[in-house]
Amino acid sequence: MQCSEHTLWLSDKMLYPDTGDAPLPNVEMPEKIKALYAEAACIQMKSPRGAAALLRLAIQLLCVELGEKGKNINDDISALVGKGLPIIVQQSLDVVRVTGNNAVHPGQIDTDDPTVVTQLFELINVIVEYMIAMPKRVSGIYDSLPAKTLEAIQKRDES
Repeated sequence: MQCSEHTLWLSDKMLYPDTGDAPLPNVEMPEKIKALYAEAACIQMKSPRGAAALLRLAIQLLCVELGEKGKNINDDISALVGKGLPIIVQQSLDVVRVTGNNAVHPGQIDTDDPTVVTQLFELINVIVEYMIAMPKRVSGIYDSLPAKTLEAIQKRDES
């Protein structure tokens, strides 16, 4: 795939746009979260702690996208767990939450390490995959089942 936008290179290093070492965002990532993700990617190498803090904010907004209040990220995660959130997603949310918190409140996690921050990008993609992309794909396939089959499934589940 070729990019039709402007880039600026110095030898073999692309200076603009600065996307850091972050993996590309999940295509199903909501735009508000994607904007924070991109901003964090731009500063990841210059300020890993700043990137971790932005990713923590992205998680808080993602909880809102998933139907929670957005006032307290810990309460939002707890509410999502109560609604059946898979443990792998809960753990991913908590890793990003705790690491992002430690980026602004000194703690035990080394948020000055770009490798740690790269893992946070990967976890956000995991969260989006489990909570947005997979349900969307499965729902599309499920909804394509014949109407009589869907009715039979619904009757089965009501008993």
